[in-house]
Amino acid sequence: MTISPTAENRMTVIEMREPGKPDVLITGQRDIPVAAADEVLIKVIAAGVNGPDLVQRRGHYPPPQGASDLLGLEVSGTITAIGSAVSQWKPGDTVIALTNGGGYAEYVTVRADHVLALPAGVDVIDAAGIPETFFTVWSNVFHPEPRPAGTRFLVHGGAGGIGGTAIQLGAAMGYDVLTTVGNADEAAWCMGLGASHAINYHDEDFVAITRAAGGADLILDIIGGDYIARNIKAARADGRIIQLAFNHGSKVEIDLMPVMLKRLTLTGSTLRSRPDAFKAAIATALQEQVWGMFADGTIKPTTHTVMPLAKAGEAHKIMEAASHKGKILLTTGYQG
Repeated sequence: MTISPTAENRMTVIEMREPGKPDVLITGQRDIPVAAADEVLIKVIAAGVNGPDLVQRRGHYPPPQGASDLLGLEVSGTITAIGSAVSQWKPGDTVIALTNGGGYAEYVTVRADHVLALPAGVDVIDAAGIPETFFTVWSNVFHPEPRPAGTRFLVHGGAGGIGGTAIQLGAAMGYDVLTTVGNADEAAWCMGLGASHAINYHDEDFVAITRAAGGADLILDIIGGDYIARNIKAARADGRIIQLAFNHGSKVEIDLMPVMLKRLTLTGSTLRSRPDAFKAAIATALQEQVWGMFADGTIKPTTHTVMPLAKAGEAHKIMEAASHKGKILLTTGYQG
C-alpha cells in the first residue's frame, strides 16, 4: 500500500549555500519527498552528525547519483508512507535507518532494506546515532566473519562515534581492545565502554605499548598521516589495518617492506558508495547479531549532545573541535 503526502506539504531542511565552513549550513524549505516502490518515507525525529557530513560540507564528498544533496546519513523516526513493493514495514513503525543523504530534514526517503527496528531499550533520539557507525564498523571489522575471541584490536580515536562503536563491539566479541585518546577524561570514557588500555597520544607511544602487548591483529584508523607507518610497526604478523578516514592526510611516504615480511593486509572503504545489496546484508547482520546486545545492555548508544536541527552549523563546529565523546545528534522536535 502506498501512502503519499499531499503535493502542498513542505518540510524544513538544512541546506548548504556553498561548500565551506559550518556557517554555510542554513535552514530551508523543500517539498516532502515521495517514497519510490522500494522505499519508505520517514518523519525524522533525530539525525546523526558524522565525519562524512563534514567532508561533504567542505565540497569533497559528493552524494551518489540519485541521492539527496542534503547532508545526513542516519536517522530515527516514524514511517509515514511505504512504496508499492514494501511489505516488511508499515506506516506508524518507529525505526532507524542508514540513508544515502537527506537526513538533515523533517522527512527522508530510504530504501526499505536499509531500515532497522528500533533496538529494544534504546531511546528513539539516541538511536539516531547508531546506523552510520555500526554499519561502518561491522562491515569493515566483523564482516563476513569476525575474528576469534582474544584478537588484539587497536582503535584510534576511541572517543569519537566510530571509536566508541568499535570499542563496544570489539569488547562484546571478546577482543582485547586498545585505543588512543587525547586526555584522561576520554580515557576513562573508553575504558567504561570496554577498552582494556587507553593510550594518551600526547605523552605515550601507541606503537611501543601495542608491541609490548604482542602487537595488534586488527587496527582501525581514522587518523592517517604519520599513523600509517606507525600502524605497520604496531601490527603483528598477519595483521589487518583498516583505514576509514585521513584526518591527518592521505599522502605519505612509507616503507612497504614490513607489509611483505609481516604478511599484513592494508585496506579501507567508504560506506556510502557500497552497493545497496551489500548495505542490506549488513542491516540484516546487525539485526540478527547485534540488536540483542542493546536489549541486554552489552552495548549502548553513545550520545554526546542533542541539538535542534536549525543548529546544524554549531553541531559541525563541535565535531570539528574534536572535544566530544560519542555522537552529536540533531532533533526536529517531532516526538513520534
